[in-house]
Amino acid sequence: MKTIILIALIAVFGLSAQAQTKKNKNLKYATEVNGNCEQCKKRIEKAAFGVPGVKTANWDISSHQLTVILNEEKSSPDDLNKAIAKAGHDTKEIKAAQADYDNLHTCCKYERK
Repeated sequence: MKTIILIALIAVFGLSAQAQTKKNKNLKYATEVNGNCEQCKKRIEKAAFGVPGVKTANWDISSHQLTVILNEEKSSPDDLNKAIAKAGHDTKEIKAAQADYDNLHTCCKYERK
């Protein structure tokens, strides 16, 4: 009887350990971020690097694509999108608050959707 209980406990703990998802330490993530110029590029990339776990960040002015490599054990893509929005730039996932957008330099104010 003790053996059956022991086997049952091992099975339960083994399954619960497998249910935990392993987080990617080098997640490649890309999203669209609105902006216009070189100042926007610096601001967007600075905001991205301010998120814990971001290893690389590059925003392309012409395509508006931000590509990053981040450690999901330290932050998530949602954390990244919130930081970019806080800097005043809308992402595909999160729109910046009007006050944050209003703080942008005149040349950085893009057409909002």
